[in-house]
Amino acid sequence: MQNHYNKNTQRQTISVSMRDSYPQRIVCLTEETTETLYLFEEDWRIVGISGFTVRPSRARKEKPKVSAFTSANLDKILELKPDLVLGFSDLQADIARELIRAGIEVHVFNQRDVAGILRMLRTLGALIGVLDKAERLAQQLTQSLQAIRTQAQKLPRRPRIYFEEWDEPMISGIRWVSELIDIAGGDDCFPELARESLAKNRIIIDPAEVVRRAPDIIIGSWCGKKFRPEKVCARSGWERTPAVANGQLFEIKSPLILQPGPAALTDGVNELARIVGQWTLAKAARN
Repeated sequence: MQNHYNKNTQRQTISVSMRDSYPQRIVCLTEETTETLYLFEEDWRIVGISGFTVRPSRARKEKPKVSAFTSANLDKILELKPDLVLGFSDLQADIARELIRAGIEVHVFNQRDVAGILRMLRTLGALIGVLDKAERLAQQLTQSLQAIRTQAQKLPRRPRIYFEEWDEPMISGIRWVSELIDIAGGDDCFPELARESLAKNRIIIDPAEVVRRAPDIIIGSWCGKKFRPEKVCARSGWERTPAVANGQLFEIKSPLILQPGPAALTDGVNELARIVGQWTLAKAARN
């Protein structure tokens, strides 16, 4: 009886110590890691989030906001005593540098494609000791994407899609967006630009080039402001594009598609698939 008690106590002690060996207080400087931790049901670890976080909506009510995207309240972060801060890309390099100088452990992700997003999930799972949860989520997302691709392969024709991240200057879609367009059954009008990770390298200098590439669908996701299809239609010569001529202009809210995390691989790609399906029906009706 005593030995049994000792063994149970030892197992419990080991379990607690294993849990304590992983980060317990995490600050997320961008939304995708916040959403991922909620999906892992590990949101109890989060002590601070980005002010731009909208997914999940409850996070805004439950967690202190400590950062924008390229700026952060360093004093507030330090007060929270995080044992891990999660960031994204070179745009948060200055924040990361200051936190590192203050003795804070920082991990900065840099996912730019679908494979990178899935790798981010698995890496985050490993960092906090829940790799099994991460693997399950990654597999679920992979299977869902494959199901969308399989359905899209039945379409009679793939529409050409121009995806615009910003209007002044005009910036085309990043790589994970281009890949999701392909999965949803479309062809990105600017696949060569999608390979460029920096927005400045995806600027379309000549708007007439979009006209020449004749998109069937135009999708706007102007980060931080509402997409204005009437402004797009008014661009010189754009009335000649099939998209404008047939009224095939749509908006996908930026938190759904421009967040390199679970949102893009769920609601974002589902919106793309819905738009492509709607275009297919409209084209059939015209014919």
